[in-house]
Amino acid sequence: MKDEFKDIRAYRTGWILWLTDFLIVFPILQIWAWKRTKSLKLDYLGDRKQIEKDIKHGAFFMTNHRDIIMDAAWLSYLLRIHYFIRPYMGVGDNLFAKPWIEFLMKYFRCFAVKRGAALHAQLENAKQLSAYIRHLRSRGKSIWLAQREGRAKDSNDLTQASVLHMLTIGEGDLYENVKALNICPVSITYEFDPCDYLKAAEMQLKRDNPKWRKTKRDDVISMQTGIEGYKGRVVYRLTPSINPEIDAMLAAHPEYREQPSHDQLQHICDIIDRHIHQGYEIYEHGTDFDTYIESRLAKIDIPNKDETFLREKLYEMYNNPRINYEKSNIPGIV
Repeated sequence: MKDEFKDIRAYRTGWILWLTDFLIVFPILQIWAWKRTKSLKLDYLGDRKQIEKDIKHGAFFMTNHRDIIMDAAWLSYLLRIHYFIRPYMGVGDNLFAKPWIEFLMKYFRCFAVKRGAALHAQLENAKQLSAYIRHLRSRGKSIWLAQREGRAKDSNDLTQASVLHMLTIGEGDLYENVKALNICPVSITYEFDPCDYLKAAEMQLKRDNPKWRKTKRDDVISMQTGIEGYKGRVVYRLTPSINPEIDAMLAAHPEYREQPSHDQLQHICDIIDRHIHQGYEIYEHGTDFDTYIESRLAKIDIPNKDETFLREKLYEMYNNPRINYEKSNIPGIV
């Protein structure tokens, strides 16, 4: 591994990680799935054989983001069990709260996505990360990254153009650089989000004080709550590579190649979003869902607690996926 990636790269653990996965980590994750979910399933949107063909030589799995730890952990588990793939995972360096956490995460194929730097440093960090990801993909390695920096607290899952920009910094045609990643979007659906009340509280705190920022302790609490909380039915739905849709889009609109980069990136974001929205598992909540929302509201303990606002945000978290799913299946609407 090149020295230029030393401070962000995942550790090269090879067969040691393989043994650790099957002897320790995956049995724990399976037990955790039995205890903390009603079911955990890997599913497919469209032609399963085509999707498997897409990921055979390595793919870039881009997902919506619900939970800091479990999103990536269970995807890794499901891909390893079904396809013997253990993707490298991009994780914000703000989660490396302690040295031992950083060691464990890098051991389990997590690489650091640097955040919170000055503007010039952000550009250099993005170039380093983009080069590292291209290095991994050139070796046929699979990668996981969330579609946005941080979780979508209102569950309105939209890909951030800045994430794609970070991945494609460098020379060459932007569309070709994206195609080289082989992005295969994945929809993650939790029937219940154990961090829903924490996210609602964060939204009020941010509303009341625009300068409010999460602390490292807040991140640790979110990680712990996400790991230990009950999630009901959980579905990871793989979708095909976006490459054929990029080709079809450019064939229909060759002028897109001449557009500014931010417009080009948005076209690609729209394709990824459509895959993720169409891949949601839509749950029908019973008449007791109002009782569930009130129980989550009761867990929130913040100054000047605005119950009307918080209740609205909790319902919004569970309604937005349905709204986006319905929009994504209307012809002509993205």
